[in-house]
Amino acid sequence: MKAATALLALSLAAVASAMASGGGQRDDDERGRAAALDPTYVEECGACHVAYPPELLSRDSWTAVVGQLGRHFGVDASLDTALAAEINAYLQAQAGVYATDDSEGQPLLRITETDWFRHAHRPGEDGLYRGVFDSEAVRSPSNCGACHLGAARGRYGEDEIRIP
Repeated sequence: MKAATALLALSLAAVASAMASGGGQRDDDERGRAAALDPTYVEECGACHVAYPPELLSRDSWTAVVGQLGRHFGVDASLDTALAAEINAYLQAQAGVYATDDSEGQPLLRITETDWFRHAHRPGEDGLYRGVFDSEAVRSPSNCGACHLGAARGRYGEDEIRIP
C-alpha cells in the first residue's frame, strides 16, 4: 500500500510539474523551450488575446470554443469555415488529455475555470498572494502575460514568472 501511495504521489507531482510549465506536450526540454505554436492559430486567436496553450483544455472544450466563435465571450470572433476547421484541427491534435468539464459534464470554455488552473493559481502560502488578479498590473486571471513573461511565445516555465 505504501508503494502504491508513493507511486501515486510521484505521478501527481509529475503531472503538476508538466502543467506548471505549460503542459507536457509543448516543452521540448527541461529548460522550458516551447515547441512552436501553430502560426495560423497565433495570428487569428492571438490577435485579440494570448494564444493559450492548447493542452490546457480538452478536445471537447476546444470544440465548444471554436463552435461558439460568433459569441466568443461577448465578441463576434467568427472565422470562415475553412479557417475555423484548420484551427480546430490544430487544437484537437494538441488538446489536453484530461477532461475539462464542469460538474454537470459540460465542457468548460474558460481555462481559468479548470481544476488545474484554480489549483495552480490559488491564493495562499504556496500559491499567489490574495488579490493578484484584482491588482492594476494584472486585472484578470486571463491576462497570462502580466505574470508569465513568455506567454506570447507559448512559454510558461517557472523561470519566466514575475508576479507584479
